[in-house]
Amino acid sequence: MSANAATIGAAPALLGSRKAVTAVALALGTFMQVLDTSIANVSIPTIAGNLGVSTDQGTWVITSFAVANGVSVPLTGWLMQRFGVVRTFVFSVVLFTVASLLCGLAWSLPSLIAFRVLQGAVSGPMIPGSQALLINVFGPAKRTTALTIWSITTLVAPIAGPLLGGYISDNYVWPWIFLINVPVGAFCAWLCWTNLKSHETPTRKIPIDRIGLALLFVWVGALQIMLDKGKDLDWFNSPTIVVLLILTVVGFAAWLIWELTEEHPIVDLSLFKGRSFALGTLAQCLGYAVFFGNIVLMPLWLQSNLGYTATWAGLVSAPSGITAILTSMMMGKLMRRFDPRMLAASSFALFAISYFMRAQFTADSSYWVFMAPQLVQGLAMGMFFVSMLAVAFDGLPAHKVPAASGLSNFLRITAAGFATSIITTFWDRREALHQSQLAEAVTQYAPAYQVILRQLHHVGLTDQGAAGAMTQVMIGQGYLLSSLDLFYASAWLSVLMIPLCFLVRRPAAGGSAPVAAE
Repeated sequence: MSANAATIGAAPALLGSRKAVTAVALALGTFMQVLDTSIANVSIPTIAGNLGVSTDQGTWVITSFAVANGVSVPLTGWLMQRFGVVRTFVFSVVLFTVASLLCGLAWSLPSLIAFRVLQGAVSGPMIPGSQALLINVFGPAKRTTALTIWSITTLVAPIAGPLLGGYISDNYVWPWIFLINVPVGAFCAWLCWTNLKSHETPTRKIPIDRIGLALLFVWVGALQIMLDKGKDLDWFNSPTIVVLLILTVVGFAAWLIWELTEEHPIVDLSLFKGRSFALGTLAQCLGYAVFFGNIVLMPLWLQSNLGYTATWAGLVSAPSGITAILTSMMMGKLMRRFDPRMLAASSFALFAISYFMRAQFTADSSYWVFMAPQLVQGLAMGMFFVSMLAVAFDGLPAHKVPAASGLSNFLRITAAGFATSIITTFWDRREALHQSQLAEAVTQYAPAYQVILRQLHHVGLTDQGAAGAMTQVMIGQGYLLSSLDLFYASAWLSVLMIPLCFLVRRPAAGGSAPVAAE
């Protein structure tokens, strides 16, 4: 990761048009990977409907990618040192392209999930690899320019994801949200290999913690499957869920013991001895988990219950990226002028404001009302990543930054996968609770029920049809109330994260986030 960035920075920088097209190709590599974390969000109802499964089962398409990607991240540093940054990045892009093709050809939900797991697993080196290689393309003197291009790319992709996913789902067929990666990936891999193969980094044989990696895969995978399947299998009344819980607990305990005693651990847990890294990473992961859970929930609710098309759900989600880009462009100056802890706390405050704004939604709110919190959320996004990384990585020795970056990425990405399963489960459970409460209040003897019944009779519905219509209204109101509950919970969780930002040491003035830390 960042260690490799320093190594390849010594190579002669590319010049002229060759530099420009290579930079574009590397940016596309980052763009594809980040795009695929968000492009499916607005397409889940369409994918689920076409594959004949429920919407909550369709969210496995998101969680499977996120968790597989998170588990693969700790392996990235070893791969880059063993095979070189260029080979690792190009091979990762090739495999990602093949996996995207397979996702587009998937014939059922299980096959799509399997290919998404593959897609997530092989994409681990793409983001740190593209970042390190961009620095190589521009040279050490223009390192800031390279990182700016890279950062803007990672913020543009979340804007394009919902828009592109929504447009494709509404106007074409859902496999194209994955198939569009094929020509882009092929172009990126070919151009990067052609222009950068002579800039390969030195390689060396280093040991790999195979047992640690296997145990990590076991307990994270078991926990994610348990969270995804729990609702369908009635949680701990199911022997399958109990077995998965035991596997998670035992696997985690074994992994923890192994990593603490292994000479070359796949995850360096000793980093948590530092207060700033431990608390900063905790706040970053929880904040990102809440954020990611909400960007999954919002388009799901808009399409499932409010009649929004995938395109319009994307248009609601996209504006947050615009304000995120504008804010990120000012972060360099803000980081030099203000305490990064204050900026991190401000990002949580802005997140909380955006969630409180959502908690005021009604079923007939306009597009502009739905969009306004996204603009505030974008301000929070633009501040969150850079400031939190400056807080968490403060005081770390340079040789520990690559391991810290990998661990931070692993925990953040994995937390997002877990959050998606948890928030969709609570969404359905709270809906069932609210619907039962509404059913108790709205009986056939209630005056309001009689008024609505007469209105439905006037439009030609029978008693049975009117009862069905009333049930649909209660389901819609149940999901509305459930969504508001989760928005309130997200807001208060964000508020609770603010004190964590001030429990760490004050970072050194003028500090900046480490390379490959995003």
